[in-house]
Amino acid sequence: MATSTSTSTSSQPLQHAAVTAPLPRITIQFCTQCKWMLRAAYFAQELLSTFSLSLGEVALQPSTGGTFIVTIHHLSPASSSTSSSTSPASVQSITLWDRKTDGGFPETKELKRRVRDVIDPSRDLGHVDRNHRAAAPAAEAVPVKEAAAPVTEEPAKQEQASSTIVCEDCT
Repeated sequence: MATSTSTSTSSQPLQHAAVTAPLPRITIQFCTQCKWMLRAAYFAQELLSTFSLSLGEVALQPSTGGTFIVTIHHLSPASSSTSSSTSPASVQSITLWDRKTDGGFPETKELKRRVRDVIDPSRDLGHVDRNHRAAAPAAEAVPVKEAAAPVTEEPAKQEQASSTIVCEDCT
């Protein structure tokens, strides 16, 4: 009997209720037939470890058909700058990675860069950014070797500053 009950519930169309989720929200849609749940959970753990309180939620969504899609849902910049008392905030969704269009799975550092570029473009990701920033064309006319020295010192200072944040629940 339990099987018939679950079958009848799963065959009914899903009704989406207006649920307020904390933003920004990242969804990782993964194929269960390909057994990619562990990979999706690893990416979720890495994003939560790196961005901690900057993210509202990281959700794993089981799917089929060889999908592995990472999407970020956040408030659009236009809606956050206007007064939200007169108009409802609009949520913008951006596909950060699609296995079929981007070719394979993302490197962790590339996924972190893409998340950072959406939620806080000025944030330094420390060692993840070192090679990326050196390879990126410099806006100033400074040789790469001279620009590389301050970059290695700066993340250490920011890492110390971020590690001094103490969780109120843990103390």
